[in-house]
Amino acid sequence: MKSGRLAVIAVALLTATASTASAAPATASGPAALALAGVVALYSPLLTADEREAVSAFFVGQSGVRYTKKISVTADKIVCRVSNVDITARSCELTFKGSKQTITGRRASEIFATEAMAGVPSEGATGSVFESLSKLTCTLDPAEIRKKAGGGVECSFETGN
Repeated sequence: MKSGRLAVIAVALLTATASTASAAPATASGPAALALAGVVALYSPLLTADEREAVSAFFVGQSGVRYTKKISVTADKIVCRVSNVDITARSCELTFKGSKQTITGRRASEIFATEAMAGVPSEGATGSVFESLSKLTCTLDPAEIRKKAGGGVECSFETGN
């Protein structure tokens, strides 16, 4: 009887832990946030050409960007998968306002690695490693970035979706 109760308690705890981990809020700032905004901005249909160019310039180390308005890089969801069986297989699916883009190869690997740097946990499944986030919002303040004091970019997102 006691083992039955323990099993019920264990299942309840595992279920509670799994549901908590399924949508954990997280943030990133500084270099990790700039990298995350930089790799996502490249694919965002929500940014203007000037915004995309400014984010790209900051990401590659150019601080003399003339763009002065704050920039918001958003994505509804990003799911990346790397196979640990077919080691050549890697992909990310990015969703922006319902529009999906699938990225493969080196560029998917860049997104996967940048998610990890920003604190997105990896989850294993048979033959694959996944990283996922949702509700990404990164705000870039060009005036703060130009000060070169470590600030100017903040990201918030939920992990494990």
